[in-house]
Amino acid sequence: SNRAFRILKLLELGIGKFYLMFRKRNLVLDLLRRVDRCEVEALISWGLWSRAVSTLPKSAQLATDDIDIGSKQTEMFSLAGELASLVEESAHVDYDSKPTSRMEMKRSLELRLKKRVKEQYIDGKFSDLLKKVIARPDTLRDAYDCIRLNSNVSISEIDGNVAFDSIAEELSSGVFDVASNSFSVTARDKTKEVLFLPSVALKVVQEAIRIVLEVVFSPHFSKISHSCRSGRGRASALKYISNNISHSDWCFTLSLNKKLDFSVFKDLLSVMEEKIEDNSLSILLSSMFQSRVLNLEFGGFPKGHGLPQEGVLSRVLMNIYLDRFDHEFYRISMRHEALDLNSTTGEDSPSSKLRSWFRRQAGERDLKSTTEQDTALRVYCCRFMDEIFFSVSGSKKAAVDIRSEAVGFLRNSLHLEIIDETDPSPCEATSGLRVLGTLVRKNVRESPTVKAVHKLKEKVRLFALQKEKAWTLGTVRIGKKWLGHGLKKVKESEIKGLADHNSTLSQISCHRKAGMETDHWYKVLLRIWMEEVLKTSADRSEEFILSKHVVEPTVPRELRDAFYKFQNSAAAYVSSETANVEALLPCPHSHDRPVFFGDVVAPTNAIGRRLYRYGLITAKGYARSNSMLILQDTAQIIDWFSGLVRRWVIWYEGCSNFDEIKVLIDNQVRMSCIRTLAAKYRIHEDEIEKHLDLELSMIPSAEDIEQEIQHEKLDSPAFDRDEHLTYGLSNSGLCLLSLARLVSESRPCDCFVIGCSMAAPAVYTLHAMERQKFPGWKTGFSVCIPSSLNGRRIGLCKKHLKDLYLGQISLQAIDFGAWR
Repeated sequence: SNRAFRILKLLELGIGKFYLMFRKRNLVLDLLRRVDRCEVEALISWGLWSRAVSTLPKSAQLATDDIDIGSKQTEMFSLAGELASLVEESAHVDYDSKPTSRMEMKRSLELRLKKRVKEQYIDGKFSDLLKKVIARPDTLRDAYDCIRLNSNVSISEIDGNVAFDSIAEELSSGVFDVASNSFSVTARDKTKEVLFLPSVALKVVQEAIRIVLEVVFSPHFSKISHSCRSGRGRASALKYISNNISHSDWCFTLSLNKKLDFSVFKDLLSVMEEKIEDNSLSILLSSMFQSRVLNLEFGGFPKGHGLPQEGVLSRVLMNIYLDRFDHEFYRISMRHEALDLNSTTGEDSPSSKLRSWFRRQAGERDLKSTTEQDTALRVYCCRFMDEIFFSVSGSKKAAVDIRSEAVGFLRNSLHLEIIDETDPSPCEATSGLRVLGTLVRKNVRESPTVKAVHKLKEKVRLFALQKEKAWTLGTVRIGKKWLGHGLKKVKESEIKGLADHNSTLSQISCHRKAGMETDHWYKVLLRIWMEEVLKTSADRSEEFILSKHVVEPTVPRELRDAFYKFQNSAAAYVSSETANVEALLPCPHSHDRPVFFGDVVAPTNAIGRRLYRYGLITAKGYARSNSMLILQDTAQIIDWFSGLVRRWVIWYEGCSNFDEIKVLIDNQVRMSCIRTLAAKYRIHEDEIEKHLDLELSMIPSAEDIEQEIQHEKLDSPAFDRDEHLTYGLSNSGLCLLSLARLVSESRPCDCFVIGCSMAAPAVYTLHAMERQKFPGWKTGFSVCIPSSLNGRRIGLCKKHLKDLYLGQISLQAIDFGAWR
């Protein structure tokens, strides 16, 4: 019934008022039994009712000819009758009024290939997939259209750059040469790193293989795998981790490190042969492995960011290979949770625990009491590509044993290396565990009483800070007036009497140079005096000297004593309320246990370091202009900064410290954009804000993007939010490009984006700012571009340059072999 209600919700989103026709539960169950679920979702969302009827068995199709739609004699219609009635009722609806999104078109192309793959399922295995599915011109054309949709290129235009017929013929005859359809890029630095990338023709073949392999293996993946699957992605993984870490005691992650070698590839092929019987497909994959164009690497860099070194087949091959670990985790979980023989009570007997374990795996609630559930051992695991997270509710010994078993299986059975040898850390004591580019930690949910005390403390602290700031500004203003008055009115004889005769001022006053003006000499003496004071007071500014050493000794004593008495009283109140808060917290021996929750935190320190490395802020944290963006157009500079803001809001909107991200957006990113434009036009930044106010409004605020995302979730179809279809697009890092040269008639250049036939008005240089180890922080920037692509020049049209900046395409959409 739960599956039926989920389908009802999808139908409600897809067909609007017609979802009432499927409100009866038995009809939905009949729909699930007869027709493939994913295909029904796509067909119903497009309103293709006749095609939905054609997917039914022949007996059901014949029923559509004999059924009387207007008849009320029977209480229930058959499924075919319901679909036939929808054909007539929806005939007048204009579905072409709303444009079809590119993710929806991509889903339809994959479903078309899915049907061809299912036709090859014979005797429990898929056979002859290469010759009968992949090596077909229409399959290669659909795969190429998927690539063009990822590149944000219209598939309505006919593209004759790829010869699908010749590629299909070469694949069928087994003469397709992988080596000639690949190229290498060598780094210009000392490392001489070599990156092998596929050509457009080979990338089309890899895309077709990817879709075929996902059709075969995706239905069998474990539920702990949240990587690149429909309904399971980065958001669902973080939600699962934050929910389970709240009632866990120990947590740890396993960092893998392994490049694809012969032993791993051999095991990968053996796993694939369990469901696929196609020797020619294995030979083709082996030739890709020998040519080093698979680019499959465990732990080398964070996956899913649209990086060029991440191969098209890497995500599905990694899921197929690590699926063995996912199923091994269930055996580890059963051994520790269900088959623990330490308990002796009848209710906690092994059979009872095993029965409860199976119920939890089936999604049912455990029938034990809350106290018994808290004391029982629980193991949780979540995997996103090659990032594996564990949390254990129980003793540390159990957590260490589980970790050792998982590490042993990864090393001995999967031949992978583990680079992190740390023991499991307590969830409450740890400052945070790095997972999917964020920090995940276990926090205590405050009671309403504690929240009220904290709120009052914060109000008192802010009020005292405001008064201190006003006092400092007032004294500094008086000190500056005193300086101005001294420079105008004081005489030479008065200058000598300002200091003691034994001081440095009196000793050097006789060495005044001839012709030196009185005000200039006064400035020199004042600076020397301030330097003496600064030696005794470390880290003090000139404003502090004016306020504390010049003005405050001269103000009335009653006023000065009243100010410091207020500040001491505010500090004493805040410290006393801290003790009161500790008294309000539950005692460890009391019956009121604290309520924990999983907290996801954005790494603001790492983000600040990236801003400095990319030249957007100074070492002290002040916004500055970016010299590499100055030569680009105003709209392109604003698009670059807008893309950074959009990435931050989409990625960190669910984090608890999202307000800090908003401060970075307003104080540093926006101001850096203004100063970059000011340096471009060589005018003051205030004038830039006046003249380019309309253009600067294109940099959205965090609140604007949050509202836009909420509207997109309500208006856009479910396909546009599927992380499987948007893999590497919305989360792709922002790369730094500088203008290399403009294109002229004597030196033409076309756009490097795959499938784009537009001319590129300019050529840009790609800059790799850093090489970061796995797992990397998600900061909105591309931090793992290989050094072999550093300084590589690429031609981009204005449309795709804007798409690359705003995250509509990634670096994988660029053909780096256009210039060799």
